[in-house]
Amino acid sequence: MQYPFVIAIDGPAGAGKSTLGARLATRLDYLYFDTGVMYRALTLAAMQAGLELHDQAAVEALATRIVIEVTPPTHDDGRQYTVLTDGNDVTWPIRSPEVEAQVSLVASYPGVRRELVRQQQAIGHRGRVVMVGRDIGTIVMPEAELKIFLATSLDERARRRLHEQRDLPHLPPVTQVRASLARRDDLDQHVLHPADDAVILNTDGRSPDEEVAWIMAYLARPT
Repeated sequence: MQYPFVIAIDGPAGAGKSTLGARLATRLDYLYFDTGVMYRALTLAAMQAGLELHDQAAVEALATRIVIEVTPPTHDDGRQYTVLTDGNDVTWPIRSPEVEAQVSLVASYPGVRRELVRQQQAIGHRGRVVMVGRDIGTIVMPEAELKIFLATSLDERARRRLHEQRDLPHLPPVTQVRASLARRDDLDQHVLHPADDAVILNTDGRSPDEEVAWIMAYLARPT
């Protein structure tokens, strides 16, 4: 069976895009590329540099200077990939609540999106890749042969996000996680919609393995 050159998976924060994307990429022997880590890495770098995150020009300028790399996992600590910012491993720090609270602001700046989308497209055009984000099917890779949009309830997303953070020293209460995700939804409305030709996958009540099976069955359907 010939699989799509590029598979795009979009959806709101906490929908399980990362878990699904990683498992699907493993199943297909494709590169797994979570594009959101680039925005998180830039947000963390801006915070560490002491930038005022509302200073759009300063953040956009940083985006043109910083080198963000995403590689296969370099440590056996549960990570799905390794994220390097100017050579420094930031895989876990970019998942902090502080970065979570600010990443949508940073990602909303046109100059940031323009620079990071350029880097994302370069990776996508190599093919055999599962790309995960919010605007892959609409902006980054609109030519992707398969576009999947995850429809997941806010309560389910809060539960999944807490599960992702289970190894952190201090887990936030579920109400805080839910409120953070709702805020992200509001900030992401400019990109948070499926492409016209996207396949909608409702993930409530489905395990990641069931989601992968659903997609594999979709790929195997008669055309």
